Amino acid sequence: MQTVGKIDIKKYRCIAEAILTDEVIITPERIAYIKERRGEEFYQKYAQYFSMILSDPDYIFRDDRINTAIVCKVIGEGESAINLILRLVVEGDDPSYKNSILTAVRENNKRFAQRLRNNTPVYKKIDM
Repeated sequence: MQTVGKIDIKKYRCIAEAILTDEVIITPERIAYIKERRGEEFYQKYAQYFSMILSDPDYIFRDDRINTAIVCKVIGEGESAINLILRLVVEGDDPSYKNSILTAVRENNKRFAQRLRNNTPVYKKIDM
């Protein structure tokens, strides 16, 4: 288990009201999953941004799974959006659990624009 960073619980209350911790982790199993699905190069390039994406997202969308967010940030000028799927730990969950990254996805500009057209963000960064 590796600590990735912290979230501002107030921002993430749009997904779940009773979040237990601000700490976010990623497990070795999830790292292996991301590398398997997206490639080693993807992980090496974007893992360094995971903490920033979580602490300063451009958008947060509600995922279909309960207490789960799609956390989006555009990295660089005209670059693709990086989405982290984040499971939040809430009241009723085991209190020893931490918020955890389930996976990471890169969306090209066309696909990200489609996400913005077809999905309503529950959080949008004000100074965009």
